[in-house]
Amino acid sequence: MRSGKWGYLTSWQDKFTKRIVGWAVEERMTEALVIKTFEKAIAAGSVKAKTIVHTDRGSQYASNNFRALLKTNECRQSISRRADCYDNAQAENLFSRYKAELLEGGVFERVEQARSETFSYIEGYYNRVRRHSALGYKSPDEFEREISLQKKGSRCESFVSGKLNHLTCPT
Repeated sequence: MRSGKWGYLTSWQDKFTKRIVGWAVEERMTEALVIKTFEKAIAAGSVKAKTIVHTDRGSQYASNNFRALLKTNECRQSISRRADCYDNAQAENLFSRYKAELLEGGVFERVEQARSETFSYIEGYYNRVRRHSALGYKSPDEFEREISLQKKGSRCESFVSGKLNHLTCPT
């Protein structure tokens, strides 16, 4: 934030469709932030039993409460190896795009502005409009519509990737 304080964005992204299925922005990096975001993904219907949930090694993801939430929802956890950023490459790529396309080197004035602009970016642009080469240059929404028509009645294993990241560097 312009004040020099940090803001934190955590998100869950479907590995197959690239859709961001849950996200939240807060002033503090806490276990509650990760849980809140994962609960949003559950409420949206994006997390089913047997979903593989990939995270980095942050303490928020290793907490007893987060792991209990995974267990309650019959999810399996996959954790990145120590010092191997490639294990969470999709989440790293998402945050790289977020910073390049939304922040463009700038900072937010307050966490409320970060939350509002993040909403516009994710819900108005990233999921609905932004094209991905891995999806045949379709947006996550467009790709999901096509897949649901093609695969009516078949089941795919879900895989979401989560990452907690700083929104801006202090000035």
